[in-house]
Amino acid sequence: MLAIVCLWVVAQMLFLGTFSQARSQDLLYDQFRVAIAGDPNIVPPIGPTEPVGSPVALLSIPRIGVSQVVVEGTASGDTLAGPGHLRKTVLPGQAGTSVVMGRGATYGAPFRDLAELRPGDDIEVTMAQGVVAFEVVNVRRAGDPYSQPLAAGGARLVLETAEGSGPFAALTPGDVLYVDADAPKGFVPPPGLPRTVPDPELVMHSDRGAFPLLALHLALLLAVTLAVVAARQRWSSTLVWIVATPVAVALAWSTTDVVMRLLPNVV
Repeated sequence: MLAIVCLWVVAQMLFLGTFSQARSQDLLYDQFRVAIAGDPNIVPPIGPTEPVGSPVALLSIPRIGVSQVVVEGTASGDTLAGPGHLRKTVLPGQAGTSVVMGRGATYGAPFRDLAELRPGDDIEVTMAQGVVAFEVVNVRRAGDPYSQPLAAGGARLVLETAEGSGPFAALTPGDVLYVDADAPKGFVPPPGLPRTVPDPELVMHSDRGAFPLLALHLALLLAVTLAVVAARQRWSSTLVWIVATPVAVALAWSTTDVVMRLLPNVV
């Protein structure tokens, strides 16, 4: 069972997590559509106090076929659902520089193909204040020249993801890829941006606070394993596995989500 769980973790990280992320995107899209539809009972997402995990923008990159709802927050747990907005920057589409981080290898890997973008490519952002059309101006890595300073009143969107090399590049990223895109004018952002964010929300950081939760999940998996061993002494193996498999799969799925919080937030 332990071997099966380990294989499941890898399979979920690279393949099955895609379905989980797609489901999260569907729910986020419905939530975002309602939030910007003009319902007087709903405050549109335009300020710096949006709840972590809530949808704040719709990001479209035609060249690489990306259409993703951006969530608030960039910790590893937040980017499981989709690209995350760094909370100490303005929202995508507002005047100033906005940073959005996305996974490059796991859970749908929405930013897998960012390296294919070239200066001049279009990026469109839809938010509560309207639609902003960006144009890619730079694709850079550590050590490359920075983009030209942003013009007054303009908006800059910086997309960030992990990039690796070799046969296990998906799970062993070594660099951060940056894509800068500019728009001549952005919407006015409200005041009150936080000056800092916790370390787990910075690029290539992980959430070490997930260790106690991981220990709990591993204890539950051990308990299920022992329960299966004991049950097979009294009942048929077929019956035991019919009952135990859904429980083991649910626990393995939940455990993998916790493990992902211990890995860099853009992997």
